Amino acid sequence: MAISAWLSGEAEKPARPALAAAVRLSLRALAADAPGRSVEVRVPPFAAVQCVEGLRHTRGTPPNVIETDPRTWLELATGRLQWTDAVEGGRVTASGTRADLAHWLPVVRL
Repeated sequence: MAISAWLSGEAEKPARPALAAAVRLSLRALAADAPGRSVEVRVPPFAAVQCVEGLRHTRGTPPNVIETDPRTWLELATGRLQWTDAVEGGRVTASGTRADLAHWLPVVRL
């Protein structure tokens, strides 16, 4: 509940362990919904996953990378923020031809 209230602006930032757990679980949900290894989604400092079908990447920096902060990721994961708005607003960096998660978002409901 603390995460939902924080995202709504009704509460202070949750404790680091709760925030980390929310990011990790929602990223796992994304990886389950969009299995594959062609896109790497990074939410530092908590987690990164590979997802989306396509060519598998095994070494170095993947060609399709998405990176954002924990709050933005959780807003995307819960549907509080639209993918295009996040990218256009500079809250997400997305590089590569497959680096678009709009089809798979939201992944959880709070």
